[in-house]
Amino acid sequence: MAVTKEDVLEFISGLSVLELSELVKEFEEKFGVSAQPVAVAGGAVAAEAAEEKTEFDVVLVDAGAKKINVIKAVRALTGLGLKEAKEAAEGTPSTIKEGVDKETAEAAKKELEEAGATVEVK
Repeated sequence: MAVTKEDVLEFISGLSVLELSELVKEFEEKFGVSAQPVAVAGGAVAAEAAEEKTEFDVVLVDAGAKKINVIKAVRALTGLGLKEAKEAAEGTPSTIKEGVDKETAEAAKKELEEAGATVEVK
């Protein structure tokens, strides 16, 4: 039986953020591509898109010296299990929150930084 696009999408929708991130890295390596968006339009369009940005990603850049506190914060923010939160903290950079509003992103950043992590909001 052939696998359909819907089957693949259904499988992917069941993955955690960490598993999905690893899958994307494997795709990039296997096919020699990048998942980064390519700038096709001029600078004016890019600037306009930046002004309209309503969704943000919280990226853990470094867990720092207080890794246990960071793992606890990651678990609280994401609902991940201990193993997955530890992998996210150790496998930096890792996206902790995706597509959230600015207030949620800033709150998550503050919580992670208070735990001792280095965080970026993109």
